[in-house]
Amino acid sequence: MTQEPYLLDEIRRQRVLQSLIEVCSCRGYSLLAAHVRTNHIHVVIAAACKPERVMNAMKAYGSRALNQHGLERPGRRRWARHGSTRYLWTEDDVRGAIEYVVRRQGEPMAVFETFPSLTLRVPTAMEPRP
Repeated sequence: MTQEPYLLDEIRRQRVLQSLIEVCSCRGYSLLAAHVRTNHIHVVIAAACKPERVMNAMKAYGSRALNQHGLERPGRRRWARHGSTRYLWTEDDVRGAIEYVVRRQGEPMAVFETFPSLTLRVPTAMEPRP
């Protein structure tokens, strides 16, 4: 590491959470759950593309939001080069991941969860973006 570890305080966590909601809206992803912690982020997303593409978009939007609000200098490294990704094949897998992200991360920080009875819907690659 060439820089000190990056920590997200309450203001930064809220900005990053809003950027996750924004990127999902702009790109047509379905954000099912998110929990922005002090030093890492968990998300559950349905998207019609590879998870690496989603992760890169989230990092870019998060960095842009922090830069635009003057919360950090633009050259500051914030994110790991990659991250952990998992495919969730069944509705039970998705519900379990949402439960883990929202309720099993310790004290809630910046949290987003879709309405629990929401019907899960994965966008297809052929659908136009809104």
